Amino acid sequence: MNKINSVLAVITLSIIIGCSTEKVSEKKMKSTSSKKKTVVYQVFTRLFGNTNTTNKPWGTIEENGVGKFNDFTEKALSEIKDLGVTHIWYTGVPHHDVIRDYTKFGISNDDPDVVKGRAGSPYAVKDYYNVNPDLAVNVENRLEEFEALIARSHKNGLKVIIDIVPNHVARNYQSISNPKGTKDFGAEDNKSVVYDVDNNFYYNPNEAFLVPEFLNDYKPLGGENNPLSDRYFDENPAKWTGNGSRSVKPSFYDWYETVKVNYGISPEGKKDFDELPAGFENEDYKKHFEFWQDKKVPNSWIKFRDIALYWLEKGIDGFRYDMAEMVPVEFWSFMNSSIKMKNPDTFLLAEVYNPKMYRDYIRKGKMDYLYDKVALYDTIKHVMQGHGLTDNIPPIQEDLKDIEHHMLHFLENHDEQRIASTEFAGNALKAKPAMVVSTTISTAPTMIYFGQEFGEDGSENAGFGTTSRTSIFDYVGVPSLQRWVNNKQFDGGKSTKEELALRDFYKRLLNFTIQSEALMGDYQDIHQFNRENTEWYNEKILSFVRWSENEKLIIVSNFNAENTYGFELGLPSDIIKKWNLKEGEYQLVDQLYDEYSSILKIENNQARVRVDLKPLQSFILKVKN
Repeated sequence: MNKINSVLAVITLSIIIGCSTEKVSEKKMKSTSSKKKTVVYQVFTRLFGNTNTTNKPWGTIEENGVGKFNDFTEKALSEIKDLGVTHIWYTGVPHHDVIRDYTKFGISNDDPDVVKGRAGSPYAVKDYYNVNPDLAVNVENRLEEFEALIARSHKNGLKVIIDIVPNHVARNYQSISNPKGTKDFGAEDNKSVVYDVDNNFYYNPNEAFLVPEFLNDYKPLGGENNPLSDRYFDENPAKWTGNGSRSVKPSFYDWYETVKVNYGISPEGKKDFDELPAGFENEDYKKHFEFWQDKKVPNSWIKFRDIALYWLEKGIDGFRYDMAEMVPVEFWSFMNSSIKMKNPDTFLLAEVYNPKMYRDYIRKGKMDYLYDKVALYDTIKHVMQGHGLTDNIPPIQEDLKDIEHHMLHFLENHDEQRIASTEFAGNALKAKPAMVVSTTISTAPTMIYFGQEFGEDGSENAGFGTTSRTSIFDYVGVPSLQRWVNNKQFDGGKSTKEELALRDFYKRLLNFTIQSEALMGDYQDIHQFNRENTEWYNEKILSFVRWSENEKLIIVSNFNAENTYGFELGLPSDIIKKWNLKEGEYQLVDQLYDEYSSILKIENNQARVRVDLKPLQSFILKVKN
């Protein structure tokens, strides 16, 4: 989905803006420094094990193939773990709309007029208590096959994350797997009114839903005949659409395949639930849990809490929340405190794009991590594309220093363009300095997207949507990944030497980050110091230092794809003092390839080290004791 622009239209309905600015306590910093980095591997589940290379636009499963839960074998999971991964996010697991006949298994057919693509959007969930039938070898046992995958993942040392999409569900939400006593979304709604606090949806009473006008010669399924593709979908009264559109006939650019969930906020913006008391952002999740115990909360809150607890019982270790900022922060206090009471170590990651809301969603909403897109990702992307300056990166760390641990870093995900695509950087190697910076500049977790480690360019035309992003809507192969999968041997037997070299870089970098003590310690920018004091140092280079009691690192990256730079990198005098460095010489050794070393010279309270950087090269220089 093209999400960010749609958020602005509904922001007054769904969220509360806050901007608390208190600093992280010394106690919290100490507890953070005792941990190690987290690395999340996001994998689009139905594409990972697909070895079919046909890639016909709008192709069926029979034509283009599909991956299964069982394709994540012990060997595959072991290789993912060895890449330097701690958590695996299986994207597209909850049962969402899909254009395939599973009626013999009691699953109703989905209407192509309100489904994006043939394989369907993973963010139009149809049944939260079961999994996508496409992913199972035996559809009747699909849930058991996923439970077995959870167990295999744990056996191989990987924590498991799945999606929860709280803002919207599929237009035809219908669970056939509800636990006893659980009602479907909307099953008990009063549909004669626009809004009721305990309705799960918003309605346009006495008006029927109309399928949007399709644009740019778009035809569902590429124009293939289908009995349900008749420009009609039975929804009366019409519900509001997922991105907040109130029209009975949403735009083609709206999230027309989904309907918005009501969290107890009236169309006028009135909150029909208790708000957190002043200062409550400073309380822990246990206090938040206690706060809600005697409060009446909207029905949708309870439904999503129960969904999360259901999956925790299945062994899930964390959730990635889609478009969390479109849901009120009070709900997240209720939801996340309930989850943490069940499992305090649950990994909670939220898609939030409004920097003014970051601190509220972390402190009041009890999120562990938010996407660092609007600041770090967007800025690094501009630098990678050649029209941004590294000068713009250090201020981001300064602005977010009180919450830097909570801002997950990434260069690719399912919503963003592939680095190697012509629309992004056109060269997978341009990711190398960016990844070094992204993974080492803070204590925040790192996320990579499957295929990123091979330089996948996302150029296949799968059907719905445009190229540059690996399709999340259709059945398709991922060529660079398929070469590594090598007929499910997962050994890179068909990979190019360039792909294997890039994966080796990622493996070296990610494994270093999850083992380094300094990367969970202190940070200081030395970029501006060198911009002012070092000849040949320029706006295509970035440098900073990271340290702990037992490890001291100087990190320097060259974002220029053509030029080599050599210079005497300097350390400010306060770093010399903080590191307790005496006059003399210290050997520095690169931690990525162990092939480069240099000498740090301390003289007259000045520190200099010779650095020679090739195009797109980075060094993580460790001070040898």
